[in-house]
Amino acid sequence: MTVGVIGMWVLALGALFLCLRRSPSVARRAVGEAGTSLTRVAPVMLMALPMAAFVAELIPDGWAERWLGPDSGAAGVALATLAGSVLPGGPFVAFPLVLGFLKSGAGPAQMVALISGWAVLGLHRTLSWELPILGPRFILLRLSASLVLPFLAGMAAEALLPLFPGAALR
Repeated sequence: MTVGVIGMWVLALGALFLCLRRSPSVARRAVGEAGTSLTRVAPVMLMALPMAAFVAELIPDGWAERWLGPDSGAAGVALATLAGSVLPGGPFVAFPLVLGFLKSGAGPAQMVALISGWAVLGLHRTLSWELPILGPRFILLRLSASLVLPFLAGMAAEALLPLFPGAALR
């Protein structure tokens, strides 16, 4: 178990304690809602995590390392930004794919750019949600203001990488 997982357990148990302190009925309701969420999320996780392993095996040898590897530099960060911006789906798709790419030799800075492109640009969300609700002028403003952010995040990660030895390893 990692420090992050242990920290999440401590926070969850602390929140449960606070709910119990407020009232047992509040704690029961919170535990029930958590169980409902778990039953919705568990099947997706059971599919997404093996998918990451399958994707890692399906990526041709050397492809991720050549195009998105630690030595691909700014071109790899730009490619990862583009890939992230068109990557459909939610976190149960994006994060296992990033894990698969990392296991296939992609660089951590490039994967920071990919996740940032997915989170910041998300063209599938832009077209399906923003366009009909907020309109094209807002989309143009938002994309113009944020288009460079995933690339900058990847390049910043590249510069910060020496401070995080083993960042690509799990």
